[in-house]
Amino acid sequence: MSTTTVVAIDGPAGSGKSSVSRAAAADLGFAYLDTGAAYRALAWFCLERGIDTLGSNEITDALQEFDYAIGTDPDGYFVRVGDGDVTDDIREPRVTTVVSSVARVPEVRSYLVELFRSIIAGVPNDGIIVEGRDITTVVAPDAPVRILLTATEEARMGRRSAELTGVDASTTARELSSRDAQDSRVVDFMNAADGVTTIDSTDLDFDQTVQAVVSLVHSAVDKHRMRNP
Repeated sequence: MSTTTVVAIDGPAGSGKSSVSRAAAADLGFAYLDTGAAYRALAWFCLERGIDTLGSNEITDALQEFDYAIGTDPDGYFVRVGDGDVTDDIREPRVTTVVSSVARVPEVRSYLVELFRSIIAGVPNDGIIVEGRDITTVVAPDAPVRILLTATEEARMGRRSAELTGVDASTTARELSSRDAQDSRVVDFMNAADGVTTIDSTDLDFDQTVQAVVSLVHSAVDKHRMRNP
């Protein structure tokens, strides 16, 4: 592992992984990597090209032409495919509907895991916060800070509903539960693996959750310095 401090954060939909990770990275002066954006971008790419998102071979073949870039500055986040900015496009409902089908393809996961690791290794910052579904167990299992960020289903549904406009609560609940159910067939992001610290944000507000992450990182860095003066 490089000298960059890697903070790995997993968690279910609506747990606040992205917003909390991004804010914590900005507070720490770290880079920030949203791994879910890559799966969404590939799903968007397949939809735009008319590629069958249920066809494993077709999706795997699409990787050959998938020109992907993402911003790792928490204050300068972007997602691009080719020359186009798709930061907003990958959040469209049509993408959300099919992203789990794309993410379940083993070749896709292997390809993107290696991409994530190369991005992590290439950041100039002292550290990077990487968030997604299998970061603590697959992408960065040796990270000095590994966190499962979670909350009750009711809390997660409430937060997701607040983020979306024009979508009723029952629809949000169905979509959140469906997304978790589909993704859980690929990776266990609901239970903390050995050595992973759980942060339950059910009774924490946003700032308190960010501070909980930041405090864990400071503690880990301090311990490392004590062991390696």
